[in-house]
Amino acid sequence: MTERRLLSWLETATTDRGIQFAGPDDAWSWWPYERLARLARRAAWGLAERGVRAGDAVVLVQRSGPDFVAALFGTMLAGAVPAVAAPPASFQDPDQYGDHFARILRTARPALVVTEADLAARLDRLGAGATGAPIAAFADVVAALDEDQRTPDRPRADLALLQFTSGSSGPARGVRVPFAALEANVGAIRRWLRMGEGDATASWLPVHHDLGLIGCLLTPIVDGGDLWLLRTGDFVRRPLRYLECFARRGATLTAMPAFGIEHVVRRVRPGDLEGLDLSGWRAAIVGAERLDAAMLDRFHELLAPHGLRRETLLPAYGLAEATLAVTGLPVHEGWRALDVDPASLAVGRRLAPGHPGAPGESVRLVGCGRPLAGTAVTVVDDAGSPLPDGHVGVVVVAGPQVAAGYVGEAGAESLTAFSGEVLWTGDAGAIVDGQLYVAGRLGDSTKVRAGTLFAEELELLVAGRGVPSHRVAVALGSHRGVPTAVAVLERPRAGWTELVRDLLRRRCETGEVFVVPVEAGGIARTSSGKPRRRHIWQAFVDGRLAALTTDDSNWRTA
Repeated sequence: MTERRLLSWLETATTDRGIQFAGPDDAWSWWPYERLARLARRAAWGLAERGVRAGDAVVLVQRSGPDFVAALFGTMLAGAVPAVAAPPASFQDPDQYGDHFARILRTARPALVVTEADLAARLDRLGAGATGAPIAAFADVVAALDEDQRTPDRPRADLALLQFTSGSSGPARGVRVPFAALEANVGAIRRWLRMGEGDATASWLPVHHDLGLIGCLLTPIVDGGDLWLLRTGDFVRRPLRYLECFARRGATLTAMPAFGIEHVVRRVRPGDLEGLDLSGWRAAIVGAERLDAAMLDRFHELLAPHGLRRETLLPAYGLAEATLAVTGLPVHEGWRALDVDPASLAVGRRLAPGHPGAPGESVRLVGCGRPLAGTAVTVVDDAGSPLPDGHVGVVVVAGPQVAAGYVGEAGAESLTAFSGEVLWTGDAGAIVDGQLYVAGRLGDSTKVRAGTLFAEELELLVAGRGVPSHRVAVALGSHRGVPTAVAVLERPRAGWTELVRDLLRRRCETGEVFVVPVEAGGIARTSSGKPRRRHIWQAFVDGRLAALTTDDSNWRTA
C-alpha cells in the first residue's frame, strides 16, 4: 500500500471525493476535498495574519463540521500545532468544563483559541484567568480572504498534534504527537483495515477524542475515501441514522467505543431494521474501553439478519500516548474471548481457566488483536522483565507511533510513562496466541488478598446482571488501609442497590463496599464518555459522597 503524507491530500484534492456532514433530519451537506483544501489554506493565511507563528500552539474548540476540518489542517499548514478541545456542550457540569478548559490553556499556552461565534464569549470568560490567549471565531479568521489562497510558505512544525488524554484516570494531559508518529499510525491503520478505493467511512465520534480525530477523520482523509460524519448527538438521538450509512450510503468502515455497541442494542429494535442491507459493512473497530463479550454477541445477533458478519467486529487496543492504535484484530478473522479465573488477574500470574456461569468466579476477556505493523507489544512484571505468554503483566509498547512525551510533567497520579521510544501504558494484560487481552487500568485497581481487582471488571459484572453500563461506575482503592470499592448508580431502580452491593461484596472479599445513588448525569465522565474514576474516588475519600456501606443499612456520608 502506498504511503501517504499527512498533508499531501491538500495538493491533490479532487471534487469527486469528500465528506458528507450530517444536517437536520436526514439532510447531508456535501463538501468535496478540493473545497475543504481551499478553506484550509484560507484558514492558514488567516492564522498567520493574526500573529500565529511557526511552532505556536492553536487550541481548536469547535463542533464537528467543515470549519473544524479546515481549522485543523489550516493550523498545520501555518506551521503551528493544533490542540483539539471539547466544546462546552460535551460536559455535564459547567464548573467541570471550566476547570478542564483552563487546564488545557495552561498546558498548551496557545497563541490563539479558534472557536465558533456562539461559543467565543463564554470561552473568553473561562480563559481570561488562565493564559489570556486571544479567542477568535473561525468565520472571523477566514473573513475577507480569497477563495484561492495558496499554501503559506511556512516550515512544517515538528509536532502534528498536541493531543489531550481522556482524563479517565486523572486530569487530562497533553501528549506531544510528532508528524512522524501520526503518519506512521495512520499508515498502520490503513494497512490493518486494507483500505482501498471503494471504502468509505462513517463516524459519530467526537473529533476532540483520539479515536474520532485520528481513526475516523484523519485516516479517511489521508486515504482519500468518502466520509459520512455525524455529530455525537445525532447518534445518541437516532442510532438508526448511523446504521443507514452502511445500508444505504455505501459506508464500509467505522470505529466506536463499547458505549456505541450498547447504545445500538438498547435503542434499535429489530423492526427498525426492515429493508436494511448491512452485508457491505466490512470493518467496525471497537475499542476505548474493556469490551463486554456478551454485548458484542447481542450487537451481532441484532444485525446479523440484515447481513452483518461477526467478523466485521474488530476489537482493538490503543491510547493517546501511542498516537492511537496499538493492536487490532485482523479483518475477517473473528473475535474470541477467554473465560479466566479472576484470582489469576494479578501481575506475574498465569491466566487460569474460570468457571462460566458462576457469578464472581469467571471473567471474560476479549482479545484485542495483534500488534499493528511496526509495533512491538510486550508484557512485563513490576521490575520490567518480560513475562511468558499467558502471564498477566504491564503492557509495554514500542514503535514509530509512540508519542514524544507529555507537555510538562505527567503527575504522580499517572502510571503511564515514556522511557525513550518505549511506552509503559499503565494497563495490565496478557498475550495469548499472539493476541493481547487487556485486564484493565492498574490505576483503577486494588489488591484483594493475593489478587488484583479491576474497576472495569466490576462494571461488566454489574452490567451482566441487568444494570445498564452507562448508569454505573466503579472506583477502587485502599481507604484507611482497607481495599474499598465505590459504586455510583444513576437513578437506580428498585433492587439495584442491593444487587450491586451483593455482587461487589462477593468479589471484594474482605474489602469494604459503598453504593452511591445519584441523579441523572451524576456520574463524573470525560468528554468522551468514560467514567472519571479517579475523580469519583477522590470525592469519596474527601467525604463528598453519601454511601450505603456493606455493614450499615442507613445512608451516611463516607
